[in-house]
Amino acid sequence: MKKDLIWKAHDNAILSCTRCPRLVAWREEVAINKRKAYAHETYWGKPVPGFGDLDARVLVLGLAPGAHGSNRTGRMFTGDASGDFLFPALYKAGFASQPDALHREDGLILRDMYITAVCRCVPPGNRPTREEQANCIGFFKKEMEHLKNLEGIVALGGIAFNNAFDILQAKYGKIGNKKPKFGHNTFYIWPNANLWLLASYHPSRQNTQTGRLTEVMFAEIWEEVRKELEDEK
Repeated sequence: MKKDLIWKAHDNAILSCTRCPRLVAWREEVAINKRKAYAHETYWGKPVPGFGDLDARVLVLGLAPGAHGSNRTGRMFTGDASGDFLFPALYKAGFASQPDALHREDGLILRDMYITAVCRCVPPGNRPTREEQANCIGFFKKEMEHLKNLEGIVALGGIAFNNAFDILQAKYGKIGNKKPKFGHNTFYIWPNANLWLLASYHPSRQNTQTGRLTEVMFAEIWEEVRKELEDEK
């Protein structure tokens, strides 16, 4: 019960956030000037909380809500092309109860996984400024603290990777002498914290339609996650 109250307070803090005027204005504008295909729907038009298993060992970090995806549906990676690529992969790997994510009440359940993002409001052009990222990243830090069974983080895209790496390095120290480099399926571990970070290309339409990220490549990410979880047993 106490855990539920902690998460409810956390989500309420996200929902009431107005730190970034540019993003507040944009998320609301998009919710009014809807895409024609969704003209009959009521857009969420607010900050989007994370969701998933509150006992999760894996935390997935994306960039920000999509204008006509999460900003419409109110749930991360739900209702857009990125989610159409992400959730079938999670379903095949056993982390999701179904391959489709259409709306907040579609029955989707995550197992051993919590999904969140660097920024909780949709940014114009999918490009949040560094200041906007800094304003919002504290929510991610709180989620790391609240997930008591956390073993690893999957960063989807370079911005998510850089933010996650900086947080882990500041908290648990440097690992190696080389500057960390983002790349698909790159892996880092902080032995003193028993926490790992795995990077993946973002499942955006730009990456999936150009072949930069294929289904096979993405499946390898979740196979690696499964391997790491099994090794911890």
